[in-house]
Amino acid sequence: MRNHRLITLLLVAVLALVSVNTHHTTQAADAKRLVIGLAENTTSLDPARGFEQQTSIVHKAVYDTLVTFPADNVEKIIPNLATSWKISDDGLTYTFTLKDGVVFSTGNPLTADDVVFSLTRLKNIKGNPSSLADTIASVTAADPKTVVIKLSSPDPAILANLVFDAFSILDSKAVKEQGGTDAADADKSDKAEKWLNTNSAGTGPYMVKSWEQHNQMVLVPNPKYQGDRKAAFDEVIFQDMPKAATQKQALEAGDIDIAIDITPDQVASLKSNPDVKVYEGPSTYTFFLLMNRDKSISGPMSDPKVQKAVRLALDYQGIAKLAGGASIIPGSIIPVGFAGAYPPEKAIKRNLDAAKKLMADAGQDKGFTIDLEYPDFTFSGINLGTLAQKVQADMKELGITVNLKPAKVQVALGNYRDGKEAFGLWFWGADYMDALDYVEFLAGRKVGLRAKWADGDSTINGLRDKVAVETDPAKRVDMFAQIQQYLQENGPFAPLFQPGVQIAYRADLKGFARNLQWLIDPSTFSK
Repeated sequence: MRNHRLITLLLVAVLALVSVNTHHTTQAADAKRLVIGLAENTTSLDPARGFEQQTSIVHKAVYDTLVTFPADNVEKIIPNLATSWKISDDGLTYTFTLKDGVVFSTGNPLTADDVVFSLTRLKNIKGNPSSLADTIASVTAADPKTVVIKLSSPDPAILANLVFDAFSILDSKAVKEQGGTDAADADKSDKAEKWLNTNSAGTGPYMVKSWEQHNQMVLVPNPKYQGDRKAAFDEVIFQDMPKAATQKQALEAGDIDIAIDITPDQVASLKSNPDVKVYEGPSTYTFFLLMNRDKSISGPMSDPKVQKAVRLALDYQGIAKLAGGASIIPGSIIPVGFAGAYPPEKAIKRNLDAAKKLMADAGQDKGFTIDLEYPDFTFSGINLGTLAQKVQADMKELGITVNLKPAKVQVALGNYRDGKEAFGLWFWGADYMDALDYVEFLAGRKVGLRAKWADGDSTINGLRDKVAVETDPAKRVDMFAQIQQYLQENGPFAPLFQPGVQIAYRADLKGFARNLQWLIDPSTFSK
């Protein structure tokens, strides 16, 4: 189910290209208001159902999870509603001790029963984010302050999953009063979503006041909040502005405080404005090429020697320059910023002579012709057609003639998922901030099977299976290093770049921190 987020992002971005929004705000100058301009992609504010970027921003302000990340990185797990946790020797049982004195915005005290209800409801709602709880077999309350999560199989990424806002802890009493349930048939019987879309039942510093879809969402302080984060504003307003140009204009005019969807070409102009600051950093997405291992589908491209030749022939610096902004070349398929990811200095370097030798060794020194399939689409400011043309030019230098085959998003997705593409151009964004999500690119796993890489050798199969159950952080980092080194030599993928994220904000705004999981947390800001 992890591709639900990809589908949502693709469709929302397509819709944004044709959206027209005439709403504007002139409230940003108020020191007690924080106004955020963004292209709204929210479908639900129910934590068990919402699965979009804006949803994560809102939920970070309104709810708490058992554990979390530091404000500006995802490299370690730290306490949140849970003060501590223990992991059984077999990696199947996680026991959490809850913080004392926590109350919901309703005034009801937090107990272990609320955690049981929230996580069980997430599983049984069977919404887009429910797959992240697949390895959770049961959640029980040992006592009012102790929660026990039992897994069906070891899952070293479970703590990172628990940070995701789908695992927000809700006031079970309040949600049940609004028709909510954690019953096995909650996907049919739960009726709380409508209420949760304009109200909230969390322990965070803010509460939802209102939401008019594709217009405006408003948060207000939670008067019952007793934690370390602060609600510095009387209102946090999310203003729907589908076009980046509109966001830029509103920010420079002082009508909004933060512009989320700034494009790389707008950065230089904004940096010259003394009233504005710009954050630039890599996103969590990796653009990559898929090379099918089935000879009946991809012919000579199925040869691992040819696939390595492709990796060596790509002009990575030129591709990153084409992507623009804060784009970087990752060391491997795992994005920079994840614990265990190869740093950029370990990325593959272009070596056209070595690539041509590999082609000769594979008996393909005269080259061949192949189709490159991709969705006819622009994502994160990058047009995949323009990127495909760059790949086409690089492959021509290697002797491979590439025919460009753009397709409508749903058609391209279908071929990609069914493993029918001989040569494909795609991108992948993690659903949870742990390198284990990228085991999907190995033999026999989701993306590996899309490249018809069903069986790997003993080396990669052993690493794949061991890292899936290893909980020791140092051992995991070492295993991921071995996996990334293997993929550089033998995998059917070529990682291209991580696109950049550009967020602009007013210079009088304090406390900016960007996180790969929730992007920004309104409670870190003040004026």
